[in-house]
Amino acid sequence: MADIDNKDQAEMDPADMEDVEDVEEEETGEDENSKARQLTVQMMQNPQILAALQERLDGLNGSPSGYMESLPKVVKRRVNALKNLQVKCAHIEAKFYEEVHELERKYAALYQPLFDKRSEIVTAAYEPTDEECEWKTDEEEELTDEMKEKAKLEEEKKDEEKENPKGIPEFWLTVFKNVDLLSDMLQEHDEPVLKHLQDIKVKFSDPGQPMSFTLEFHFEPNEFFTNTVLSKTYKMRSEPDESDPFSFDGPEIMSCVGCTIDWTKGKNVTLKTIKKKQKHKGRGTVRTVTKTVPNDSFFNFFTPPEVPESGELDEDSEAILAADFEIGHFIRERIVPRAVLYFTGEAIEDDDDDYDEEGEEADDEEGEEEADEENDPDYDPKV
Repeated sequence: MADIDNKDQAEMDPADMEDVEDVEEEETGEDENSKARQLTVQMMQNPQILAALQERLDGLNGSPSGYMESLPKVVKRRVNALKNLQVKCAHIEAKFYEEVHELERKYAALYQPLFDKRSEIVTAAYEPTDEECEWKTDEEEELTDEMKEKAKLEEEKKDEEKENPKGIPEFWLTVFKNVDLLSDMLQEHDEPVLKHLQDIKVKFSDPGQPMSFTLEFHFEPNEFFTNTVLSKTYKMRSEPDESDPFSFDGPEIMSCVGCTIDWTKGKNVTLKTIKKKQKHKGRGTVRTVTKTVPNDSFFNFFTPPEVPESGELDEDSEAILAADFEIGHFIRERIVPRAVLYFTGEAIEDDDDDYDEEGEEADDEEGEEEADEENDPDYDPKV
């Protein structure tokens, strides 16, 4: 643009140039305003500047202006009336979530037959029909009939060579291993136990009872413990705290209760045996002592820290419970309803796509910056 402007000025008559200069002097104030507006637009389109502004604004959130303190008593009185209205809103919101819980219970009953059928297929109690197994993938849509037939024959040949497994082996173990939140809890010694996991069910509290949900882990008979079901109940609260009603933001998990696992002798994966050498101070003799100590395991999930009546916990227990509540909520909301998609990895791919989009945007921004640097005549790559 600078070159074009210079060219236009060179072709002008000197007398015209004088007129132009006079006009520019008169319109200097307007030009400055226009440039300021353009600069503002450019700044608002710059992600780095926007991020810095947002960070600055976030830092200002929750900082009272002091205006409330300066208000006359009669205005503060009216503000108190607004607060009382807000408390009533919180109680209505609590009723809303109670009805949502009722809806969850209602629709859980509609989902359950489908989940039962899923369990029957996984455990080989039911063999689905050809019609039920028909599923067209994106890859199959692109194949010709000849290629489809060839692929089908190759697949049948592979099936003949392999043993015919029952149901879908290691279904839930694979789900757990595919999800980072759950795989972080798994230890190598947990895997043989979880191979016997046949189903996970969610049970909601009965009508009229305090809000809660229970996760039931159903196991086939195994060598590790005699339980057929391991359960964990999460107790929730869906009402504003009288001492702090404005903090209410929907139902929250208040505590959880696990169950006792009846381990077979020598099979308890939540304990490990260690040997320590001890030296006698007087005689100098050495003896080996065997001790049983806690062991990292997924099955510690069923023995969460107890919440005292006072509700006060140490930092470690608070951190464990916070993670526990997140896991329980995730299993209820995501894993149980969409188990097959976590088994195949499709649900994880969907989550990854969301993050990839952000990453691509960041890469694009970096690319633009690099291009700008290359086009800059003053840019020195060595600096």
